Amino acid sequence: MKRKPHRNPRGLFLGAVLGAVGGYLAGRLFGSGAIGSILGALAGAALLYRLNPGPWNRP
Repeated sequence: MKRKPHRNPRGLFLGAVLGAVGGYLAGRLFGSGAIGSILGALAGAALLYRLNPGPWNRP
């Protein structure tokens, strides 16, 4: 029996939002908030997609 790959849309969204905010703030320090927010969103989404914060409907 094959396991189907895990999908984690909440981690993807949460990582993108948190990464964009953190990347924007870090990017402002180095001169470009727009580039920082884009890179932060990509890194945050990738990280939280893999970490799996859990299902929406917890018992």
